[in-house]
Amino acid sequence: MKHPKTLVSFVLIAAISALSLNVFNSCSQESQGQDKYIGLQLYSLRDTMPKAPEATIKNVADMGYAFVEPAGYSEGKFYGMEPKKFKKVVNDAGMDIISSHTGQALPDSSEWDETMEWWDKCIKAHKEAGIKYIVQPWMGEKAYQSLDTLQRYCEYFNKIGEKCNAQGIKFGYHNHDAEFNTELEGKTVYDYMLNNTDPDKVLFQIDLYWANEGGADPVNYFKEYPGRFELWHVKDEKEVGASGDMDFKKYFKHTDKAGMKYQIVEVEEYNYSPLKSVEKSLEFLQNADFVKADYSK
Repeated sequence: MKHPKTLVSFVLIAAISALSLNVFNSCSQESQGQDKYIGLQLYSLRDTMPKAPEATIKNVADMGYAFVEPAGYSEGKFYGMEPKKFKKVVNDAGMDIISSHTGQALPDSSEWDETMEWWDKCIKAHKEAGIKYIVQPWMGEKAYQSLDTLQRYCEYFNKIGEKCNAQGIKFGYHNHDAEFNTELEGKTVYDYMLNNTDPDKVLFQIDLYWANEGGADPVNYFKEYPGRFELWHVKDEKEVGASGDMDFKKYFKHTDKAGMKYQIVEVEEYNYSPLKSVEKSLEFLQNADFVKADYSK
């Protein structure tokens, strides 16, 4: 039989050990979720970013997002901040800036030089901000009405991609649903773009939700055009994972084939406040067993 004092000590040590183990397990689980390198498209917070960009960025970082994708470039600045200031604000909050949404419509011959000058300034600003990717998220409506216009967009994007490459930045295009459900002379717009842009100059940021809405299965594209989808918009009707209609697990089985390096949450419609909605979207992916810690490594 143990001495009473020894027994008390033994029980106390056992209790402390159990408590420490629970705390360790809890911290490990939290760390495992936080280690997942997940970004946020800041258009998700389009109401607050223009008004209070620094406070909003701090909120995003506190949620656990690892990087952001701005959609607020204009006239050499990001949300009214000089590129280096914007970079510092984001970095000081503990996040990176990986990619950015911006762009210009297809210029005609009289606007070509002016548009190229716009791109030169844009690329310079993005380089100063340390951004790796510039993504154009739209085309003019004529691109969906005329194969000739679509071909000119492809040539235009190749030219912009060449300019970006020269400065160590990659250029990409982000889809919506019309690229998948619009045909021109028997050719689906998205397929035509993939076949008529140079893979060394133009990558594709696939928006999983909009592809699904357009009637396409992203997996088919990953298999047919491997390596061209370095950026993914992980999106749902509202918060990511809320609808139950998006088979994210199936898509994430093909990250290697797709060439995916960065996963980016975007929320356009909300069940809650925008901040709560982007937080719930992050929690869904942090807790998902199909999401790796970091695809970019």
